[in-house]
Amino acid sequence: MQFEPSYVKLYKTGELDKRIKNIAEIYKRCTICPQKCEIDRTVSRGGKCRSSILPTVSSASPHFGEEPPLVGYYGSGTIFFTNCNLHCIYCQNYDISQMGDGREISYEQLAELIIALQNKGCHNINFVTPTHMVYPILHALKIAIKKGLNIPLVYNSGGYESVETLKLLNGVFDIYMPDFKYYNENSGYTLSNAKSYPQIAAMAISEMYRQVGDLELNKTGIARRGLLIRHLVLPEHTDESKNIMDFIATLSKNTYVNIMDQYRPAYRAAENYSLTRRITAEEYQEVLDYAKKIGLKRADDH
Repeated sequence: MQFEPSYVKLYKTGELDKRIKNIAEIYKRCTICPQKCEIDRTVSRGGKCRSSILPTVSSASPHFGEEPPLVGYYGSGTIFFTNCNLHCIYCQNYDISQMGDGREISYEQLAELIIALQNKGCHNINFVTPTHMVYPILHALKIAIKKGLNIPLVYNSGGYESVETLKLLNGVFDIYMPDFKYYNENSGYTLSNAKSYPQIAAMAISEMYRQVGDLELNKTGIARRGLLIRHLVLPEHTDESKNIMDFIATLSKNTYVNIMDQYRPAYRAAENYSLTRRITAEEYQEVLDYAKKIGLKRADDH
């Protein structure tokens, strides 16, 4: 039986139109994410994400640096949105997320980018930093479905999500790929300007898991649906990393977790002494060993 992405059903039943209208109303006094700026994004580019109701895109291309189940043979069709609802002082892509590298385009142009990536053979459409762009995504999705879009959509986020918004996205995204960055509330606030990050991320990721479950692969190892969690190990933060692994294990021991070792000091990392160096091999191995010790079957250096 041929796989049909979940958003196709929403489109056919008219439910997608309802979601678009509901989210458009939220943008008028924006609480789309936990920052709850409450500005009218239909007329302003203010707030934490500094974005309007139109899509602002930095790049769109097949990407071969993502996790193997996303990349497959022909790449993950990655669309990088400009700006972010987080302000991580060590952001590895700060030129896009913090400096605003990108351009504002129309919904029709975003739909064309999506279809172009599918036509190149990409296995999925991977929206990077989509949290503040959910309205433009859904608006463009409706156009792209009419043009024949039929591959999975990936929600690739920093994990700082509103459960209320995620419920409106239920059935839109086949694959959720959130970060879980911190387990200490102070770390979330001082390093990413995100209040209550651990609690909010835990609730958001639990909702994502409720919607899509464990990551499912097809016969060739390509992801079709499910949850994939990323965790970047930070220097001198291994205890937080272990706590995050404990939480993930409560979702499912079969959760796909990418424990990442590629941290490097970037952007304003020098403002925090612990972030001025790369992690050691010992720090990374400590977290990886712990994940395996507590029974996470799909936690590895993917």
